[in-house]
Amino acid sequence: MTGRDTDTTDIDSTDTGATDAATDSGAVGAEADATDSQDRPRVAVFRPDDDRLAEAASLLDGLGVTPIPDPMLAVEPTGELPRSDAAYAILTSKTGAELVGEAGGRFDGTVCAIGDRTARALHGEGYEVGVVPDEFSSAGLVAILRERVPGTRVEVARSDHGSSVLLEGLNAAGAYVHETVLYSLARPADSGRSATLAAAGDLDGALFTSSLTVGNFLAAAREHGVEPEALDGLNEAVVGTIGEPTRETAEAAGIRVDVVPEAADFEALTRAVVSRLDR
Repeated sequence: MTGRDTDTTDIDSTDTGATDAATDSGAVGAEADATDSQDRPRVAVFRPDDDRLAEAASLLDGLGVTPIPDPMLAVEPTGELPRSDAAYAILTSKTGAELVGEAGGRFDGTVCAIGDRTARALHGEGYEVGVVPDEFSSAGLVAILRERVPGTRVEVARSDHGSSVLLEGLNAAGAYVHETVLYSLARPADSGRSATLAAAGDLDGALFTSSLTVGNFLAAAREHGVEPEALDGLNEAVVGTIGEPTRETAEAAGIRVDVVPEAADFEALTRAVVSRLDR
């Protein structure tokens, strides 16, 4: 299997989780502060403040670097439920699968997951998954469904920042597509620690998992009044992105990207960036 288990902005993998308790108690931040004194390289991670952030911090710490947890995405559920009467229902993230399951949503047709992580979340909520593409992306879903969906109703349930590739591709294939926005993605009000560190020249690496995390990092830097300095600091650090769309967004913003791993998942990204750090 190849690709990322989400579209370019949805949360999964990246769409990717130690324990909620560790995050809720501030253990991630405490871990980072404790290791700062050891003069290890500092690497920023922008995952949502849940099990994914705790897992990312644990991975970085185990690789001998200091994690700088700076969540750039927060989930805000809309309370909407997807239609149940579609021939195909597509979920593009673990987050979406869990929200639908918690709300008791049902599907009469074939359930499709954008990747293995989403499929596991759907299974955990009691849904049978009939389609998972070989390429974990919106394009991969279009490719595997193109010949199946002409004349059928397709429900797409995801975040408010979903890729247009999925809807456009399914419509072009002749499907009747309906989209339900399950949650919005917002930048947390307290984000930006990594931007101030980058501006001061104190950040050694950064792990961008979507175009939205790039945009929100820059917005946080702007809010803190350090955007030019933060860009300069990033360009002295090792910057990694998951996937070409994220690389393109970063480079368009003036960020030099050093690493785009062939295996587009978070652990591969982390290991590739850490391997490039000066020790």
